[in-house]
Amino acid sequence: MNNYDFSAPDFSSLAARIHSSRREDVLRALKQRDGCRIADLTALLSPAAEPLLSSMAVAAGRLTRQRFGRVMQLYAPLYLSSYCANRCLYCGFSFDNQIPRRILSLSEAEKEALILADRGFGHILLVSGEAPARLGVDYLVGLAARLRRRFASVAIEVQPLSVAEYARLFAAGITGVVVYQETYDRQTYAAVHRGGVKTDYQRRLAVPAYAALAGMREVGIGALLGLSDWRAEGLALGLHLAWLRKLSWRTAYTISFPRLRPAPGSFSPLVAVSEKNLGQLLFSLRLFDPDVGLVLSTREQARFRDGMIGLAPTRYSAGSCTIPGGYGDAGAAGEQFSVSDERSIDEVASSIRAKGFDPVRKDWDAVFQAADEGASAGAGVDD
Repeated sequence: MNNYDFSAPDFSSLAARIHSSRREDVLRALKQRDGCRIADLTALLSPAAEPLLSSMAVAAGRLTRQRFGRVMQLYAPLYLSSYCANRCLYCGFSFDNQIPRRILSLSEAEKEALILADRGFGHILLVSGEAPARLGVDYLVGLAARLRRRFASVAIEVQPLSVAEYARLFAAGITGVVVYQETYDRQTYAAVHRGGVKTDYQRRLAVPAYAALAGMREVGIGALLGLSDWRAEGLALGLHLAWLRKLSWRTAYTISFPRLRPAPGSFSPLVAVSEKNLGQLLFSLRLFDPDVGLVLSTREQARFRDGMIGLAPTRYSAGSCTIPGGYGDAGAAGEQFSVSDERSIDEVASSIRAKGFDPVRKDWDAVFQAADEGASAGAGVDD
């Protein structure tokens, strides 16, 4: 092991700790005003907290407004390729699924990105299946050169890379990395990942640290809800986040909570995760870490997303398409999964404003990063 290896605790022990929590533990956690301990997160995720969800929502909303004001950032995913060498039972891009496959050329990807820019997006997430022989670092560097001046931030959700590769991408203008562990349950992880490099649980667990150590401004983690016990996944996410903050405190972090959606391959969730469960997860992680960005995607229904505005999430996707080339070609096929909230960015922004919040399409500019790097270079380092 090295200093960026996070050792995930035994998953079953997490569940046991959660279910041992009592109402008084939850009440103690709710008294905290500026984040809370792992023991408090454990209580907030427990069945004992369910009768107190309304109190959790109020407390989470207070912290969200305190740390993020009334800003709600909007972003869009841009799918670059549906080729994938992994055999993941739950994913529409799995190697075993018979779907139309496509990889966008750099010009095609730029064209798709400009469609999103014209719709008002300042933040973009580049997504692809994990097939490095088809879409590697050189491709991403070339695309970043075309996009970095058109977007406030460019992030990636692609195959795991090395620290050196992430550093190269950061230098090219990519400032964020998203990588989901999918599930922290080792047994379930092995069962749903049947082939490809993604079968290496520990390697994937280390990737967020690689991105942070490479200098990425933001790193996102997450668990795919519906594969294992959602309460234990939430506690594992909290432990992973806390460890990452100690490793690289200058990095900004986000957590996503994607629930399984219908996709090619017809995989059915292994466990049920309701909207109520998802709400408890969101409130719990906000109370645990007031500064973490919480992402709520178009996997969720518009009604639920609107109801969560101002309570815990700070970032919403909008107008999403999970098909390479799908923004410019409405007839394109081969989606990774079906979205639930099909509203446009303007419709989502209108709902956010109706709740008294400010939908922000750009809250960062690369010039800030350049200035910060220049200041750091001139400051020197004490021995």
